[in-house]
Amino acid sequence: MKMLYYGDNLEVLRASLAEECVDLIYLDPPFNSQAGYNILFKSLKGESSQAQITAFEDTWQWGEESVRALEQLKFKRGELAELLDLLIRTLGQNSLSAYLVMIAIRLVELHRVLKPTGSLYR
Repeated sequence: MKMLYYGDNLEVLRASLAEECVDLIYLDPPFNSQAGYNILFKSLKGESSQAQITAFEDTWQWGEESVRALEQLKFKRGELAELLDLLIRTLGQNSLSAYLVMIAIRLVELHRVLKPTGSLYR
């Protein structure tokens, strides 16, 4: 295959990869650090510069996207959705709940594309 995909891994997994087609998955997820990360640029002379752009916001908020992901999990992995539902009722609809749902829906898709003999590392 030898392909490199760019974008939200959930969209790529669903649109581009068949079931049980991947031998190895290396996962480096966001860790709900509640921090923003920037790309820092250097000047033309290679010196530090004030120029920077936002690369990634590792913050999560409960919203419509979280609700949709939880609903999708109910159809794909009912028991997992029940567990998450219980956690959400206990913890509330907050950033941790949003993060857990975001990770869960992606892990389900990663498992779908992983071959039975495949490995997943984190």
